[in-house]
Amino acid sequence: MDVLVTPTPKLQGELQALSSKNYTTRYLLVAALAEGTSTIYYPAHSEDSDAMRRCIRDLGAVIEEDDEKITITGFGRNPKDVKELDVGNAGAVLRFLMAIAALAPDVTFINRYPESLGKRPHDDLIDALGQIGVDVTHNDGKLPITIRGGAAKGGKIQVSGNVSSQFLSALLFLTPLLEDDSEIEVLHDLKSKVVVGQTLEVLTQAGIVIEASDDLMHYKVAGRQKYEAKKYVVQGDYPGSAAVLAAAAVTQSDVTLHRLEENSKQGERAIIDVLRMMEVPLTHEIGIVRVQGNGKLKAVEFDGDKATDAVLAMVAAAVFAEGTSRFYDVENLRYKECDRITDYLNELRKAGANVEERQSEIIVHGRPEGVEGGVEINAHYDHRVIMALTVVGLRAKQPLRIRDAHHVAKSYPIFFDHLKALGANVEWIE
Repeated sequence: MDVLVTPTPKLQGELQALSSKNYTTRYLLVAALAEGTSTIYYPAHSEDSDAMRRCIRDLGAVIEEDDEKITITGFGRNPKDVKELDVGNAGAVLRFLMAIAALAPDVTFINRYPESLGKRPHDDLIDALGQIGVDVTHNDGKLPITIRGGAAKGGKIQVSGNVSSQFLSALLFLTPLLEDDSEIEVLHDLKSKVVVGQTLEVLTQAGIVIEASDDLMHYKVAGRQKYEAKKYVVQGDYPGSAAVLAAAAVTQSDVTLHRLEENSKQGERAIIDVLRMMEVPLTHEIGIVRVQGNGKLKAVEFDGDKATDAVLAMVAAAVFAEGTSRFYDVENLRYKECDRITDYLNELRKAGANVEERQSEIIVHGRPEGVEGGVEINAHYDHRVIMALTVVGLRAKQPLRIRDAHHVAKSYPIFFDHLKALGANVEWIE
């Protein structure tokens, strides 16, 4: 389904931030890897987290859920023998479970999204798993992928970190369960170090001990560890909230979001700092962010690798800023659900934005007077692109029609409901 975004001068109201997708998927996984019953309060509901639920259930976890919490009785280091797993379009879920499949005899990850996840490369993780005795059959590094496990013993592992940190996180979930101790060395660069910090935080909460170097490039992992059954509370989600906050920043607004911890380890918490740098009037106290936007923004420069999943929303706000903004060290955006540099900027240009791309940079020449709009644009099946383009549509002079906007459900199924609650003029079109 498409969405028609009609220019909306004013947003007002209060929202509870969605629960964090990243933390939910990690808590679901460590609960499944525990022996015993864990409880997760306020888990996120999105296509990604639902894919993790579905797959760990297929692997043998027993799951019960009500409106407040989910209880999971895990399978420990002994997943059920399943022939196929369907992760949908969830790249992190695929990569985490490719590693966990090393504990099972023979699992094939199927390809239901050939135009999105089906195009994404996983060679770095495939190579790393091969180093510890895991046999992987694949399609030039892409789905479908078959893992023949059961023989992984641990040892010295090298993994590249310059495409995605998810490959490293996958190994960090697996190696504590192996018979032998492991040493992991990250080669080249490590993208999204903040997200690795989230993985390490969750592993520590689950009772796993890992020695990590200060630069997060070297790890020592003792084998034969056990995940502990625990209680977890999922915090509010900054990546999804970034788009709502950007929408408030570019309009006349008085918008309040609850459940956004000031000291969160989510890198996308930087959306608050970036909006302040843009001179957007806001406060952030006791987990509550209030934006009183006046539509006036200043240009910024920002290292996007620190907040990967908020960059597109930041760029959307910068479209209307006075001056030229620069978002650098963002090359890993090219390896997401789509090429979030080339594809996204092409659509921004259609809407009337003045943007340039480099291999690892996005340059935005702001247009405080607004952009023309009045076109149909393609979101490339990417939830972050959909949300960011919606922000632009709110400030355009004419409506924007965003194709296939239902893919926002990958991370934020009620995004448009939330915007409507704030007064945004958005409507679904068959």
